[in-house]
Amino acid sequence: MENDPSMKNKTRVVFMGNSITEGWQNLRPEFFESGIFVNRGIGGQVTSQMLIRFRADVIEMQPEIVVILAGINDIAQNNGFIEIPDIAKNIETMAELADYHGIKVVICSVLPAIDFPWSTGLKPAEKVVALNRLLQNFALKKSFPYVDYYSEMVDENGGLKVPNFTTADDLVHPNRAGYEVMESVIRKTLDQLLNARVEPRA
Repeated sequence: MENDPSMKNKTRVVFMGNSITEGWQNLRPEFFESGIFVNRGIGGQVTSQMLIRFRADVIEMQPEIVVILAGINDIAQNNGFIEIPDIAKNIETMAELADYHGIKVVICSVLPAIDFPWSTGLKPAEKVVALNRLLQNFALKKSFPYVDYYSEMVDENGGLKVPNFTTADDLVHPNRAGYEVMESVIRKTLDQLLNARVEPRA
């Protein structure tokens, strides 16, 4: 099935991620109702777990585009401590797998975070910046679009704006208004990719 041309692009965009992606469909179901956008977010997952399911949830679906938003749970140490470059490497491996299979890749910045209600005291703000820097450099090197949610949603302390984009007792997951901001940012990139036309060779 993986190389069946009839399957290609029936699912046009897969959103790969964790609970931030999963919650997107819960709070903004209208964004996904056309069936063009498919949500593959699973709450709590770190990048190594996402990498394990990447073939089934992305490659075998053969979408035109995959949007990868990952890394915040690694920073929260959901599966133990992991170095920032190793988080980036897991995301890079997913992107390279998709690219190898002819799927266009969009790399997303990790959203800002000032604390984790379920894992306090880790001071994630600077780690988020460090991870985003690595992801942006990778996207530039590979000519993948880089979607910068971070700059659109960060407050003066390096966290998500409260109550603009998240609740005071959450601090990590966007509220409805936060997802609306994410949609406006990602749509610009997706419109460019979905409407791109291959120029005929001379």
